[in-house]
Amino acid sequence: MEATLDKETLLNEIDTYYTVSPEAIAFYRQNGYVKLKHVLSPEVLAYYGDIITDLVIRLNTLIKPMEERTTYERAFLQIMNLWREDARAKEFVFSKRLAKIAADLMGVEGVRLYHDQALYKEPSGGITPWHADQFYWPLASPNTVTVWIPLQDTPMEMGPLAFAEGSQHVEIGRDLEISDDSEKILADTLQNQNFTVHDTPFELGEVSYHAGWTFHRAGPNVSDRPRKVMTMIYMDKDQIVMQPRNKYQVADHATWLSSVPIGSKPQDELNPILFSY
Repeated sequence: MEATLDKETLLNEIDTYYTVSPEAIAFYRQNGYVKLKHVLSPEVLAYYGDIITDLVIRLNTLIKPMEERTTYERAFLQIMNLWREDARAKEFVFSKRLAKIAADLMGVEGVRLYHDQALYKEPSGGITPWHADQFYWPLASPNTVTVWIPLQDTPMEMGPLAFAEGSQHVEIGRDLEISDDSEKILADTLQNQNFTVHDTPFELGEVSYHAGWTFHRAGPNVSDRPRKVMTMIYMDKDQIVMQPRNKYQVADHATWLSSVPIGSKPQDELNPILFSY
């Protein structure tokens, strides 16, 4: 679908600030996530969605049949750092509108990009097991947040993101990688500890923000359309890189943080500041 607005209008929208209500900020800090409606227009999502989809198709290397994939591979096609592949994708990833929301929710002076990633759950794609993202990140502070941007309306049959409310406050399951085990162990633990799970559709233009230690999952995509989602991971601009605690953090330190010295801030080249007061 062609964007009906001119490019200048689209660029203006993604860099125009969105006011987050005090209620939304309080909800995020208590529950570890928030869903916000009407953050992006259908025109912006159509224009940048087409660009992101083309990049996913071009850069995807996971081509084996669904039945031969692991649980993780069945969950989604995952393409990262699109901003370094395409100047138009960079416009979207560097959106000041989206970055300022992240800073306001966390209550920090500014945010850097950790990395972006497109997450495309194909028709017949399986569940995304329960997990917390920050298990993978060698970052000292919990001031991290991911914006999850569906590029289409996302009814329940497409597997929208679900959140365990308040789970960022508890030290459970923080040593679990995303897997069949994490799905079962965390589902049981969250149920036993009476966590409320918020699992609802996303309207077009609605996005969610979730903290790095908030447990989340997604159901399978039983529709006949791909569930197309773009995400950006933000961190406090004054985030400190810590000693990696597992093999995934070792890899992330090299890949997304240029192996900067432990105890230092990320560098501007690979982890630019996207918004600052």
